[in-house]
Amino acid sequence: MLDFLNQRRSTPLALLTEPGPQNDELSMILQLASRVPDHRRVVPWRFVVFLGAAKQQAAKLIGQRFLELNPKSDKSKADLESHKFSKSPVVIALVSSPDSTHKTPVWEQNLTVGAVGQNLLLASNAAGFAGVWLTCWYAYDQNIRQQFQVKGFEQIAGFFHLGTASEQPIERPRPNMEQIVSYWKPGLT
Repeated sequence: MLDFLNQRRSTPLALLTEPGPQNDELSMILQLASRVPDHRRVVPWRFVVFLGAAKQQAAKLIGQRFLELNPKSDKSKADLESHKFSKSPVVIALVSSPDSTHKTPVWEQNLTVGAVGQNLLLASNAAGFAGVWLTCWYAYDQNIRQQFQVKGFEQIAGFFHLGTASEQPIERPRPNMEQIVSYWKPGLT
């Protein structure tokens, strides 16, 4: 497990190809993603899965919306936005759906959603797939959010693109642990 975690990395969207998780594999990945610390069992998240023709239709909506927002842009840029969304075999929107009336603070609920995202990538990798977590402009666009049936109080935490890596991604620099770890000592102010 330690070796697995030490080698964890996202795969760039350009390297994701078929096959992606389907049916029972996808259900298992979503179930494992949901096994997170969740103070008082609020379950402040949900998934929207985009597959096949539905994924292509969602990509088309993104391209159309891009042109609405950028009327002077040429169609090739809108096509690129559509292609980015539909490139991977599976796209999953992780929706943060906090309960603001619950006694668990929304901040804690949002942390839980982040844990779901990390587990989603780890479960995908453990099942033999590759993935990347992207939050694009359309995660914040009210029109797209409405089209994707995201309610007013909800947020899209990100889009998870899953598939098979066509090649091993290049390792990237990691944090310098000496810069981010400190040990508290009593009496110091």
